[in-house]
Amino acid sequence: MDRPTISAENLQEAAENLITIRDFIRFGVSALRQYDAHLGQGTEDYFAESSALVLQTLSLDWNADAQILDAKLLPSEIAEFLSLLERRINEKVPTSYLLNLAYFYNKPFYVDERVLIPRSPIAELIENRFAPYFLGENEEMGAAVNNLPENATPKAPQRILDMCTGSGCIAIALAYAFPDAEIDATDLSKEALEVAQINCEHHNKQYQVALLESDLFEKIPAENQYDLIVSNPPYVDAEDMADLPEEFLHEPELALAAGQDGLDLVRKMLVQAADYLTVDGLIVIEVGNSEWAMRQNFHTVDFYWLQFQKGGTGIFALTAEQCRKFRELFIQSIQA
Repeated sequence: MDRPTISAENLQEAAENLITIRDFIRFGVSALRQYDAHLGQGTEDYFAESSALVLQTLSLDWNADAQILDAKLLPSEIAEFLSLLERRINEKVPTSYLLNLAYFYNKPFYVDERVLIPRSPIAELIENRFAPYFLGENEEMGAAVNNLPENATPKAPQRILDMCTGSGCIAIALAYAFPDAEIDATDLSKEALEVAQINCEHHNKQYQVALLESDLFEKIPAENQYDLIVSNPPYVDAEDMADLPEEFLHEPELALAAGQDGLDLVRKMLVQAADYLTVDGLIVIEVGNSEWAMRQNFHTVDFYWLQFQKGGTGIFALTAEQCRKFRELFIQSIQA
């Protein structure tokens, strides 16, 4: 059965009868809902999706005065917005790719189809500076946040690794949160690292964030020791890959698929993590919907499954001590 598409006649009617910014945002909301545009790649509601398309077309940001919503659009502006909306609905192109823009850690990042669209709950951990496990300057140890473990001697991390960095958004956010830290950001994809470089330069973090092409730990020097390792790796299992909405098929498969149970890369990371963490280091990994598989495969491991005030699940933390304690179990899971 063919899916419904928005027609040229519908778009022409809008162009001839709608006038203000408010009009076109409303039209976009109705059209996105009517034609079943799938959300979840940066926005969670149709109003935000439509507003992004309209406001970015007009070079306006979210903080624009509400009175401007009653301003009229030029014919060229109307044509540009309706063209984007048509592609969003009929070609199922995610809004972030249409605009080459996504927000993470409340900051703008360039994205295109070489990288995954940023949407990780890890942003909240960075906002909280991974408290109480780590402390920044002039910070006192407080109550546990996000269910992270406590640390007997908390301090600010000096060296951080962002593995599977993609657009570089996590590494750059970490650079903002920990301005005195040295940050390495790795990815297997040369194309993704090209995007990460664009973002590093845009945020002026190219001197703090070092980009490296590497298949997980493969090309990271053995002497590198990190206080914090963060990773949002591919974790989509085979069943979910087969059922992905069309919008997600625009994202690179390399950044999504991770074997039958979604844990192919995570297993490899856990086997080697202890070798690259400082004595009291911490690793944080996102596994999304593969959380169930993690719990089933490693039911004896006392993961810290993290909680988020802004929503999100499927992220765990392990201390370096835990990585050493369960290393043999992780090795056995690779060999099974």
